[in-house]
Amino acid sequence: MNAKIRSAVAGMALSAMALGSSAGEFNESNGIAIKGYDPVAFFKDNKPVRGKDDLRFEYRGSTFVFANAENRAAFGANPEKYSPQYGGYCAFGTARGYKADIDPSTFTVIDGRLYLNYNAQVQREWAAD
Repeated sequence: MNAKIRSAVAGMALSAMALGSSAGEFNESNGIAIKGYDPVAFFKDNKPVRGKDDLRFEYRGSTFVFANAENRAAFGANPEKYSPQYGGYCAFGTARGYKADIDPSTFTVIDGRLYLNYNAQVQREWAAD
């Protein structure tokens, strides 16, 4: 593992220690899952899009927010399809046995599943693994 990856992994470990407890099953920030980003937008728009506070949907004890009513309805009809894998924690970290926070801009959709990562460097390492 090169120095950049070691540094990123160390940062992930610190991030994991700083994570607060969640009310639900998903990574939450201020009570909102996946840092307030619309999970459906990753699939439809192929980019992270902030959700609106008035467009909420509760799933497995976590609150998700959506950019529009259409996305909220799509999620409500099939939340398993749009929910992030590993509870919305970093896929790389979770695969190694710990929960680490995410940067929503570092996402991948593979075989119809949403994976999030801690940062771009970690995402590259995860994709290569």
